[in-house]
Amino acid sequence: MTDRILVAVDGSPLAERALVYAFENYPEASITAIYVIDPVDSVLAVEAGGLPVAQDWYEDARERAAGVHRTATELAAAHDTEVDTVTEVGNPARAILASADEQDVDQIVMGSHGRSGIDRAILGSVAEAVTRRAKVPVTIVG
Repeated sequence: MTDRILVAVDGSPLAERALVYAFENYPEASITAIYVIDPVDSVLAVEAGGLPVAQDWYEDARERAAGVHRTATELAAAHDTEVDTVTEVGNPARAILASADEQDVDQIVMGSHGRSGIDRAILGSVAEAVTRRAKVPVTIVG
């Protein structure tokens, strides 16, 4: 029986589809949406916009996480359910796997890839890493 589900969210359409999948297929489960702030993004911010952009990077990332969690909460309400939200900082695959272990989840649900551009390649590799290393079943929504 699937009682606890962890859904990786990043603000992408596929992450939203993953949440909807969890709500629709596991209506009785306790669902947690996890957003991972990746410090590597700060390096990309410096490369793209210089030091002034990097100085605001963490606060911008926290605001983005809050927005993603608001969307998750709204999607849950639209499906007449609730969702817990958590934000972690670190390597996305490791953070998702650690959270799955800590929360003793029965399943992980995530999109096949996330945002566009370089992030798409990085997050695609996150889905692969989670799938390979997870101790519980992983559902990839495409």
